[in-house]
Amino acid sequence: MPQAEAYEANRHTTRSLDGLTLLVGTKKGAFFLTASASRERFQLSGPAFLGHIVHHAVLDPRDRRTLLLAIRTGHLGPTVFRSTDFGKTWQEAAKPPAFSKPKDARRATVVEQVFWLTPGHADEAGVWYAGTSPEGLFRSEDGGNTWQPVAGWNDHPKWIAWTGDMTQRNPDGSPVHSILVDPRDPRHMYFATGSAGVFESIDQGADWNLLNTGMRSPAGPDPFPEYGYDPHCMTLHPRDPKTAWVFPMDGTDVWPRTCPAGRPAIYRTRDGGDSWTRLDRGFPERAWYTVLRQSMAVDDSATIGVYFGTTNGEIWGSIDAGDSWRCLASHLPHVYSLEVAQFAR
Repeated sequence: MPQAEAYEANRHTTRSLDGLTLLVGTKKGAFFLTASASRERFQLSGPAFLGHIVHHAVLDPRDRRTLLLAIRTGHLGPTVFRSTDFGKTWQEAAKPPAFSKPKDARRATVVEQVFWLTPGHADEAGVWYAGTSPEGLFRSEDGGNTWQPVAGWNDHPKWIAWTGDMTQRNPDGSPVHSILVDPRDPRHMYFATGSAGVFESIDQGADWNLLNTGMRSPAGPDPFPEYGYDPHCMTLHPRDPKTAWVFPMDGTDVWPRTCPAGRPAIYRTRDGGDSWTRLDRGFPERAWYTVLRQSMAVDDSATIGVYFGTTNGEIWGSIDAGDSWRCLASHLPHVYSLEVAQFAR
């Protein structure tokens, strides 16, 4: 049930947001980093929902004023909060994502986390998708107020074969994430899971196909052969499909998931992954950063800005496409997600 009809998260939280803002989901609430016109200065505000886990914070690009937060509210469980006034007030979804009662007891029954939020196609105002752990997919057609299961995935006959039954779950959860809607066709969609790989639908989620066959590492040859390579966090150029940035992490036997050898760097490709350039100017010589899959994003400025957040509470940014870096904020809680938002002026 909704915890409140309307909730004022913090009176000062987002009232001053205007223009480019980094939306930061953390273990203890949502924070907001608002850039000056030159992006030389960033002002921190928040937190909203102090003490709650914010897995994802996303602005609707279709109206540039509606915010959705995927939240786990302590002992009250996972839900979605929405704001239609730039974050001045918040309302909990009247019907958060929840699984239908399955016929097979081995299937998921309870949503443990609302992990990922994606706005629908530009021509489908009010449509959103949510990915959860266990691996569930949900759709809203009213701006995130009510959510319905996408039966084509949640009840797919291969769901157990793809994800494993409920007796074999990862202790930290295995979510549906990286939900993408083709801007040319709202029926064409992709997402990934923490257990099975990448899936595609060409009928708006009525059926899904596994796409793992033939996939290669986005970094091509492993640049860290002595440590292994985990391209856990990656983001693409908004206008150039051959340019991308990745934050590699140590992927050896016990999967430390920190920058290899404690030497942080971003790698950039400008030729679709055939070659990569190490970019570390401005980073400390040694730092054992971990960057989660939702915690890296780019803006759409003439000179691309690239940003990421770490689990030790730092936000780093580059306004020259990754050539140089500086710390924009520190001493925040564990960062789960980072998104770039352009609020309506």
